[in-house]
Amino acid sequence: MVVVFNDIVEGATYVSAGRTITETDIVNFAGLSGDYNPLHTDEEWVRENTKYPTRIAHGLLVQSIGEGLSCPELADWKILAFLETQRRMLLPVLPGDRIRQRYVVKFKKPSSKDPARGVVEVEVSITNQKGEVVQDGYNRYLIGGEA
Repeated sequence: MVVVFNDIVEGATYVSAGRTITETDIVNFAGLSGDYNPLHTDEEWVRENTKYPTRIAHGLLVQSIGEGLSCPELADWKILAFLETQRRMLLPVLPGDRIRQRYVVKFKKPSSKDPARGVVEVEVSITNQKGEVVQDGYNRYLIGGEA
């Protein structure tokens, strides 16, 4: 079932399934992005220079995986464009941490040209297995109307 702009309810909350972050995820993301900062690639450096026991997942890796964990309800939305995203990285994510993403529909703004479609902003938070918020922010989408 396709969910169009008028079907989306402000305040609706959706929670994704979880996924465990692995060493392989971090190594692959470093290769893909070119970000070889020792925080992500050198376990010994991390232990000597931070309070953490091992390398830390890239913030953008965590955000990317969070987006990939989208809920079935959001997968049905008639998203015409992903307009904007913003995240604050609040806590580190380490290999073995299990994350899930939560969405809350914050507002809807109908298009002035076609009020059957418009912009929807969702508040996004990513939590770890302890329930701690490791990232938060928002996404804005352009949602289509009836076909």
